[in-house]
Amino acid sequence: MRLGVLADTHLFRQLVPAAVVSLLDGVDLILHAGDILDMNVLRQLGTIAETVAVKGNMDHGEVARLLPKKRVVDIEGHKIGLIHGWGPPSGITRKVEREFGDVDCVVFGHTHEALIKWHGGKLFFNPGSATDRMFAPKNTVGFLEIGREIIPEVIEV
Repeated sequence: MRLGVLADTHLFRQLVPAAVVSLLDGVDLILHAGDILDMNVLRQLGTIAETVAVKGNMDHGEVARLLPKKRVVDIEGHKIGLIHGWGPPSGITRKVEREFGDVDCVVFGHTHEALIKWHGGKLFFNPGSATDRMFAPKNTVGFLEIGREIIPEVIEV
């Protein structure tokens, strides 16, 4: 199963750019780790594939009312924790890890910079931001190939 992973799109009254939509074409599921800003983003992503999301610290109104702060998704026998994150980037993996019990992977955002980090047999995965260059040198989209193992990938937009 191939998952598209986004975070920190920060799109208000805007559509997801065509280059991002093209990269997501064919994925089985999309995970969005928050800072969405507008439910129309999730509606648009939902036309590509089923989309599972959490709210971020910049989400307000309808997005904040409808989405949880965190969730666990079971995919092909792997438990994936999905959360946005908060505070300074230093130590963020420790903070998000404490929010989950026994998961195989923690997907998070907040820093806008992509990260693939294995620690203690657990994958910490931040797809970066596909649309916002604040705090990051490039725009990126993440992918998780889920089978017997979880194989992470980050692609520049």
